[in-house]
Amino acid sequence: MSDKPTPQPKAYENQDFLHSRDGRALRILAEYHEPQSRLAHYNVTDTVVFMGSARLPSAETAAEALAAAERGEGDLKAAQRMQDMAVYYEAARELAHRLTEWSKGLGEDERRFVVCTGGGPGIMEAANRGASEAKGLNVGLTISLPFEEFENPYISRELAFHFHYFFMRKFWFLYLAKAMIFFPGGFGTLDELFETLTLVQTHKMRKKMPMVLFGASFWEKVINLDALVDAGTISPEDLDLLFHTDSVDEAFDYITKGLMADAIDKPGPTL
Repeated sequence: MSDKPTPQPKAYENQDFLHSRDGRALRILAEYHEPQSRLAHYNVTDTVVFMGSARLPSAETAAEALAAAERGEGDLKAAQRMQDMAVYYEAARELAHRLTEWSKGLGEDERRFVVCTGGGPGIMEAANRGASEAKGLNVGLTISLPFEEFENPYISRELAFHFHYFFMRKFWFLYLAKAMIFFPGGFGTLDELFETLTLVQTHKMRKKMPMVLFGASFWEKVINLDALVDAGTISPEDLDLLFHTDSVDEAFDYITKGLMADAIDKPGPTL
């Protein structure tokens, strides 16, 4: 007697199909519907997004590296640079802490203005850490990469997401965002900055949104928006889309005043 045929899996349980080229549309939809379901469950409708380099260390890590380098156990120049850049980690940590405490004090049932990051190390870790230290929920949107990125330990477990598709991750950054803070960063941070500016400039993102460039000296060296105005490729008023500062106090005041003026009565996504 011949053996019974092996039952075939249902289509939605067929891993070969789900991971195939033909299953791509379902994978994309999953990266839309699964985060949507979880965010809705925890009443997260408005976020404050922190962008910045994954490579910037905390003050304690930078101090340890500098001490080691001074003992001859490392690159002294690189350690000194780490020490200089660590101020941005600590600023992001403090700003996220203050914004989380402010948001919790609004006295609303919904969780408004939740800190959201890319979920990795560096500036992302700093912001998640600050929000966690303020005992607030915070969101981490990690992405699968061959290097550098990993989930930092300060993300609220229930709001830790992991994406394959960059464009779906970007969607969730922007869809719920009510304010964005850009700290010093590399290609990824620049990509996110200019995509956001493009969406705002073209009114594809239909909401007023405070946007901060934190680290004025860094950004003045990296991008010259005045040159674009001089060349006529952007309008002078486009410069008003960004607020430049090196001060946590100024960033906090600008963001909170903007949120209260433009978003407090309009919860939910408006992309």
